[in-house]
Amino acid sequence: MVGMLIVTHGDLGKELLKTAEMIKGSLKGVQALSVDQQRGVEEISREIAAAIKKLDRGKGVLILTDLFGGTPSNISLSFLKEGKVEVLTGVNLPMLLKMTDLQEGKTLNELAVLVRDYARKNIYIAGEILSKKLDG
Repeated sequence: MVGMLIVTHGDLGKELLKTAEMIKGSLKGVQALSVDQQRGVEEISREIAAAIKKLDRGKGVLILTDLFGGTPSNISLSFLKEGKVEVLTGVNLPMLLKMTDLQEGKTLNELAVLVRDYARKNIYIAGEILSKKLDG
């Protein structure tokens, strides 16, 4: 099973994980880590390294960050290692709800692609959907 680490600005990741678990129940192999201005890059890097070590059960770790180019993403990118650690940006609730269903029997890269594609498919403009229903 691929481990999953959510690294975000402030408590966004922790709150997303808390919300996902409220809906779905406990998510195994998933941890959230907050990045704030009170801690330096070295401290955050040590926390990420420790979380990766804890979460990796031989299939690697997928790090989910909130914003490409932001501090959580930039620090996480330093851990990129093919087949061991991958970084996926734009973490959202549909992604978290679906990822544990997808992770069994998948490689790290396969899981990253599936989770990304699922997240993209779950972005809607409500007015478009509602107008199609009214027209159809």
